[in-house]
Amino acid sequence: MQENKERMENLKDKTAKGLLWGGFGNGMQQFLGLAAGIVLGRLLSPDDYGLMAMIVVFSLIANELQNSGFKVALTNLDAPTSRDYNSVFWFNTMMGALMYVILFFSAPLIAGYYRRPELIPLCRYAFLGFVFSSFGVVQSAYLFKNLMARQQAQANIMATLVSVAVGVGTAWLGFGYWAIASQNVVYIGTNTLLLWHYSSWRPSFSIDFGPVRKMFRFSCKILLSGIFTILNNNILNVLLGRYFSAHATGVYNQAYQWHSKVFYLIQGSVQVVAQPVFVDLRSEKERQLKALRKFMRFTSFLAFPMMFGFGLVSEEFIVLTITEVWQPSAILIKYLSVSGAFVPLSFLLSNVIMSKGKSGVYMWSTICLGVIQVLLMIALHSYGIHTMVVAYVCVTIAWFFVWHHLAGRYTGYGVLMVLSDVLPFCLSAFAVMALTYFMTSGITNLYLLLISRVVIAAALYYLVRRALRCEILNECIGFAKSRIKRKQ
Repeated sequence: MQENKERMENLKDKTAKGLLWGGFGNGMQQFLGLAAGIVLGRLLSPDDYGLMAMIVVFSLIANELQNSGFKVALTNLDAPTSRDYNSVFWFNTMMGALMYVILFFSAPLIAGYYRRPELIPLCRYAFLGFVFSSFGVVQSAYLFKNLMARQQAQANIMATLVSVAVGVGTAWLGFGYWAIASQNVVYIGTNTLLLWHYSSWRPSFSIDFGPVRKMFRFSCKILLSGIFTILNNNILNVLLGRYFSAHATGVYNQAYQWHSKVFYLIQGSVQVVAQPVFVDLRSEKERQLKALRKFMRFTSFLAFPMMFGFGLVSEEFIVLTITEVWQPSAILIKYLSVSGAFVPLSFLLSNVIMSKGKSGVYMWSTICLGVIQVLLMIALHSYGIHTMVVAYVCVTIAWFFVWHHLAGRYTGYGVLMVLSDVLPFCLSAFAVMALTYFMTSGITNLYLLLISRVVIAAALYYLVRRALRCEILNECIGFAKSRIKRKQ
């Protein structure tokens, strides 16, 4: 009993530290991304962003190789051995090289789909990310499995700093869309090197694919699901590049990039700890459910005010930071911010499904979502971009309830539970933003309007949650105070 209590206390401490470092790391990443986005938005044109948006899905898939598939499979093992890590390492490096060769020769086909021949050399350059990411899968899994959130955060921050410097520098020198491609490739390469630096595990030349074969049934489903998730999130970039101009695609991509920075800030804070915690507690149903509900409340506490708030200030933010050239992106941000609040919550529900070993359920749910989105977007493309975005938002929100239904089957997480965990934060955030909008509607100066809305909305949300005696708010305040006392 005492041993179990100590284990739970240790897990709780690791989780708290993981959330702290996850939040800090992602906060720094998004801040640096914010700064880079402002500079690049001023240096580059919508056409530059549009061309890169057409193939960005491939760079994201390259990065996904470090975050799914065998990484999740290794995390789900109770005690992965060096043999397990070594097997995955050599398999991934070989597959990364093979994937690059295939995509290298497929570049003319991709360029032909978009009717843009300049995409051929751009694709071949951007696809280097596949090779670089394949070398970092195991190191990333090692840090992830051992809840080494601080090291992961440091690697991400330093990689972001280097890649931002390269991206801004090449854009300033006039390289256009090559600047965005370089930023992505440099980030993946630098992050891989830093993961090697922080991880103590090293491969041997004893190649044994036995562990890979054992994990493959599970991991291939996760990897396929991860790829489909990326396709689902970027389906509009793929289709807009086909049906509309590079300029229109760039306008949408700018909106998507800004809104995703906000929800990734939230999702990334819990991503570094959620699944390892769920896996550790999978044999203790009640404790796992308790942990899931705690994560859901914490994420809802952050996601709804931040996403709804960003939608509220999107127009003045866009105009003041990257100029009125990008103003059409602002209305798209308003739409996307509504569904963006549900994305981190869906992520948690899908993670608890994976912790139960139900990778097939996760995969087919993701594939079904992708098929529905593709068919719907193709059917609606003649009605214009705004209609497509609204439909995309509606499907994203609807699928949150699908994830909940699936997670509830394996965890006992009922409808009343999820409503009590999520709805109070959703309603209070919506009410706060609506009140803030009416209180500031008479302000014409954009700088004053932006500052007023941020300050008023933050203050009102704090007061509302304080008045309602929000447990999560009190715990966050208590944790912050304890950290300050420790430093003193």
